[in-house]
Amino acid sequence: MNRKAGECETSPQTQSAERTTPLYVTDEADGRGNENREESETAPGPCEPNAAGIDLNCDLGESFGAYTLGRDAEILPFVTSANIACGFHAGDPSVMQRTVKLALEAGVAIGAHPGLPDLAGFGRRNLDVSAGEVYAMTMYQIGALNAFVRAEGGTLKHVKPHGALYNMAAARADLAEAIAEAVYRVNPALTLFGLAKSELTRAAERIGLRAAHEAFADRGYRADGSLIKRGLPGALIADAGTAAKRVVRLALEGRVSTPDGEDIELRADTICLHGDGEHALAFARHIVEACQAAGVAVKPFE
Repeated sequence: MNRKAGECETSPQTQSAERTTPLYVTDEADGRGNENREESETAPGPCEPNAAGIDLNCDLGESFGAYTLGRDAEILPFVTSANIACGFHAGDPSVMQRTVKLALEAGVAIGAHPGLPDLAGFGRRNLDVSAGEVYAMTMYQIGALNAFVRAEGGTLKHVKPHGALYNMAAARADLAEAIAEAVYRVNPALTLFGLAKSELTRAAERIGLRAAHEAFADRGYRADGSLIKRGLPGALIADAGTAAKRVVRLALEGRVSTPDGEDIELRADTICLHGDGEHALAFARHIVEACQAAGVAVKPFE
């Protein structure tokens, strides 16, 4: 369900050139946040989904030091976008450099995957952080990965927050705006990946960024479109065939079923596959094969 440039009522690139006042600024006195936000004059209009194709993204580069996590080189041929960890929740400089090289060799779109500073918890534990801190840590991590991408002759295409930061920003407008502002300040041409129907995608569109509405191949949904918390029944999908069928239905119909049988509408521009999952490679193969059989092209978000 990729959308082409120019299909929206208002071009995000045009908005970027016109914008002069930030949505979010930090308070130098205490490092927290000032609510000096200005609504974008013209938000992008809704776009019709393109059922001919869908992006498949994967969280990669999450090894650290002597610890190896995931099968990045094996998964890359099956995905079209790589979200590379930036050293806070996972990854380190050497892993970042190596993963960027692998992604460029595979020809996939590269994105920064900033997280909370929580290596021990893999960035999946909520931390008490202010919007100002989220703004700074997001910009810091984007800049770090972008340096490696540029050094290797590539171009950073998108940003997708990780784990708890992603979920917190999906629900909290102040954190969503801080992330969107950081991405915008680094490069307004970047796309911000966020949970469909969330505060994060709304913040991206308000400021003038392109938003990729994300759905998950391997996570359970509540009736309101939010993800079921990890550890609860129905939070994870363990069967590759089930996940593949879900992706095809999302691409063709824009709908997904909840564990209690309710059928909900869900826009999906890009589908996430967790690279740290035990069966991530099998999932990737099944999803690509199912999409091909259904006539759904797996291609980068445009």
